[in-house]
Amino acid sequence: MPSEQVTCPHNESVSCARCRLSSICLPLSLASDDVVKLEAIVQQGRPLQKGEALYKQGVEFQSVYAVRSGALKASSVSSSGEEQVVGFYLPGEILGIDGIGGHAYTSTAVALDTSAVCEIPFSQLAQLSRELPELQRQFFRLMSGAISDDQKLLTLISKNTADERVAAFLLSLSARHAQRQLSSSQFQLPMSRQDIANFLSLTIETVSRVLGKFKRSDVITVSGKDISILDSAALKGIAKIVV
Repeated sequence: MPSEQVTCPHNESVSCARCRLSSICLPLSLASDDVVKLEAIVQQGRPLQKGEALYKQGVEFQSVYAVRSGALKASSVSSSGEEQVVGFYLPGEILGIDGIGGHAYTSTAVALDTSAVCEIPFSQLAQLSRELPELQRQFFRLMSGAISDDQKLLTLISKNTADERVAAFLLSLSARHAQRQLSSSQFQLPMSRQDIANFLSLTIETVSRVLGKFKRSDVITVSGKDISILDSAALKGIAKIVV
């Protein structure tokens, strides 16, 4: 199955107004003149290579980032040295907001494949938000969504069975692809099975077993990183989500 992505080209001249992800990113609902003001503070650097860190845990917080293409994962390391994957970020999504409260990033963000991001210095974003109330509201909406996702993750890993966790994870990815106007039933997993297992607090063997079980039940097909959801109602039933 061919990879399906909505991206902005990997160059430094892409404007927010011309980016196909603007409808789910910060420019949402902004007037054209206001988008120009936002563009003035957005910095577009070179693409990140697979495994390259965008920012690291404990480093002073300065910017938030919008994913233009590719995918990134965020993970934190405990005092005992254990890594916990805390999130995956797809095009159009904002990351780095975990650093706002404590003035330092609480996780390390790493590219899962060749990726491009827009850097938005937070001090300039805060100042511009005071001038543009709609920009402030959109940023608050994005922050609220991130908090909600964190709460869902805590519920997911503390109460649900392995089947429920994996089903809910696949449905989350499906919904996020639909938001980007991509297929919600056929997509690729940019993250490894090990990253999925870590994120869901499962073993890699359990994740593979559950995916195999779903495949045998004709709920999904899976081939490497390619996923096709054949029966979304059944998947929602497994995840205990009301259809």
